Amino acid sequence: MDKLRKRRSAKGAVGVVVGVLGLGVLQGSGASASPDDARAAASAPGAAPTVCVGTQPEGSLPRRAPKGSYPDDTPLYRVLAYIDRTAKGYPGIFTGLSVDDANKAADVHRIPGTRAEEFDAELCDAAEKGVTIRLHDTDVTEAELKALVDRISGDMDRWKGTFMIWSVGMNSHRVFVGVSDPAKAEPILREAYGEEHMKHIEVAYEEQASIY
Repeated sequence: MDKLRKRRSAKGAVGVVVGVLGLGVLQGSGASASPDDARAAASAPGAAPTVCVGTQPEGSLPRRAPKGSYPDDTPLYRVLAYIDRTAKGYPGIFTGLSVDDANKAADVHRIPGTRAEEFDAELCDAAEKGVTIRLHDTDVTEAELKALVDRISGDMDRWKGTFMIWSVGMNSHRVFVGVSDPAKAEPILREAYGEEHMKHIEVAYEEQASIY
């Protein structure tokens, strides 16, 4: 399950709805690859992630997560907290993080290249025993996804009368747009935001939210 942050319009009011933080909320290329080359390679669909399994003793990582952020002081959630902290040093390549509780695994999305290899090594070298880290190639950063959320949020009433955007949110590697009529909305949004941005947008039907 992904952490999903949403901006939602409900009966004319726009607010921010933060999903439950279960984080239950994205193959390195050659070291000589340029950022543009890395992004191009990462855009290939269906690429299998690089996988590593932790070998460090249980309890080797401190918890150090904000109170309430992680539900369990377990190897998996200590690794998630470590990934959160480490990702702050890689804002130019990091996209997002999600958790697979059932398989004691973390999915990390980042732009491949030299810096990603450093990032991957830090995570895999520190992971506690039994925790799996899956490293996914992408071609967009967390900051770029947030900027796209902001841009679409500013357009929530732009196409009123043709369709309505009820919510805009993002998880570890994608922006979700909840609309009243996906068939009408998708081609209009594609024209408005372009093919490159639409690769990272999922348009889906959503009913209007109500506030009581």
